[in-house]
Amino acid sequence: MKRAALYMRVSTVDQHPETQLLDLRQMAGQRGYEIVHEYTDRISGAKAKRPGLDQMMTDARRGQFDVVLVWASDRIARSVKHFLDVLDELNRLEVDYVSFRENIYTGGPLGRAIVIIIGAIAELERNLIIERVRASMRRARLEGQHIGRKPLELDHAAIQHDRSQGQSLRQIAKGHRVSTATVQRVLRKYPNQDLKKSA
Repeated sequence: MKRAALYMRVSTVDQHPETQLLDLRQMAGQRGYEIVHEYTDRISGAKAKRPGLDQMMTDARRGQFDVVLVWASDRIARSVKHFLDVLDELNRLEVDYVSFRENIYTGGPLGRAIVIIIGAIAELERNLIIERVRASMRRARLEGQHIGRKPLELDHAAIQHDRSQGQSLRQIAKGHRVSTATVQRVLRKYPNQDLKKSA
């Protein structure tokens, strides 16, 4: 018997998920699923933060159920991209997805084909995002903009002076807000500097 998780979402706090819940419980019974978790969000579909959905995905990663039942696909995702991401992750976790309204079941042959297509679309989207980021970075470099973290602006003379006054590497690092490794690199530029003092 497959362990099932039910996910319901209503748009506002004054709406009730009972209709969705009844349909999903009936479908689970017809398919012979054991309901082990029920998750509910009372929140707009456009909201990124959804406690119920977030908890469901966390439990899916922990292997707490084998199939997710939703009343409709627009209940689970705030956008097409989000839906693809959720379905792609469930597939990787080997958790089946069933939608009551659209009659989608990713466990069957047609469902597996849908998952493959969705996975390919999700991968294409990720690759397009990566390529857009790389193109933006190339353009920024051509325009003379600095990419990545700004290089540290260190007062080499002050670091050398602090060391000559007997400060430890740790004290110097704390004073200049850098790591002791950075202090050591600076001091290596001065071959006469005693680097063997206690850190």
